[in-house]
Amino acid sequence: MAEVFQINTSGGGVPKLPVDHAVVNERGLIGDEQADKVHHGSPDQALCLYSMEVITALQEEGHPIDAGSTGENVTISGLEWSEVVPGKRLSIGPDVLVEITDFAQPCSKNAQWFLEGKFGRMSQSRHPGESRVYAKVIETGAISAGDQVELVG
Repeated sequence: MAEVFQINTSGGGVPKLPVDHAVVNERGLIGDEQADKVHHGSPDQALCLYSMEVITALQEEGHPIDAGSTGENVTISGLEWSEVVPGKRLSIGPDVLVEITDFAQPCSKNAQWFLEGKFGRMSQSRHPGESRVYAKVIETGAISAGDQVELVG
């Protein structure tokens, strides 16, 4: 079963730090900010999601990455991440429904989490199925660490 491994917020920038629960509105997690409003924070980028299994694999390669470090709002475990692609929807907890809108482009601010600063390691074009993704919020509500996550279409 897939679940919310960690919920992550910050006042802007990375890393985002864990919180036990959050309220999700159409703009993302209430209380979370983005330092770069030009490239982040549109309704189609309301949430950034990443896979704990991908993070673990990157750690095994020696990268000093951890949940929340690359700026994802929700770190998910137990999903086949290669199936989380634009157009698919995820239910998160009892209330929240999101639709994947795009793959998140790697950002130089994440270089510190990768050996030799090679943040392109999380590029969808170079490593399909290992990218962060953006999502728009279809149904708002509260989420908590441990909530069930389901790919619903």
